[in-house]
Amino acid sequence: MIDVLVADDQAAVRAGLVLILGAAPDVRVVGEAADGARAVELAGELRPDVVLMDVRMPRLDGIAATRRIAGFTDVLVLTTFDMDEYVFGALRAGAAGFLLKDVDADRLVEAVRTVAAGEGIIAPQVTRRLIGAFAARPAAPAEVPGLAELTPREREVFGCLGEGLSNGQIASRLAMAETTTKTHVSRILGKLGLASRVQAAILAQETAATGLSGLDPHKGSSGTV
Repeated sequence: MIDVLVADDQAAVRAGLVLILGAAPDVRVVGEAADGARAVELAGELRPDVVLMDVRMPRLDGIAATRRIAGFTDVLVLTTFDMDEYVFGALRAGAAGFLLKDVDADRLVEAVRTVAAGEGIIAPQVTRRLIGAFAARPAAPAEVPGLAELTPREREVFGCLGEGLSNGQIASRLAMAETTTKTHVSRILGKLGLASRVQAAILAQETAATGLSGLDPHKGSSGTV
């Protein structure tokens, strides 16, 4: 069972999200929050698998709340706005995913499952813009803290993250169990001081572009990471 905390300042929106998620046999809504501060409090108390987080909320906005929560639970940001400041802000804060509120019910439930499984997901509408924005950024620094600590196997997994592969796809490519893949991803995040696999994917792309990691900078990317 996937435990979910829903954070949105609009009661009607929360009710709709709870209804959609509650209809899934493997999802359970364990709490609701009307503002970011309360979301942080409930996340600490309930320790849900996923926090479904709005961006614009009183007391504490969703980006700031995500920054406080991402260290111990996965956050899926769900917002009406696809403004760059929200997209980039959410990912820098450690969100495991970013979706728009016009997503259909089935896609929303599947996104929750994806994030709960340790994957990352980004709305297709913003993926191309996100890739373009990061491609235009300056190259990664000559030294990336923690990169030298990665084992050869972890570097392979790191490279796969940069390609946007899921845990299952990584496991298949590298001929190892999916549980082993998850362990490698967790260790990579710890060594690099990152809060989510989305951040790892972005860093992998940046380091590949400089040749620091030995990764192929020309590999493709998708909406799931």
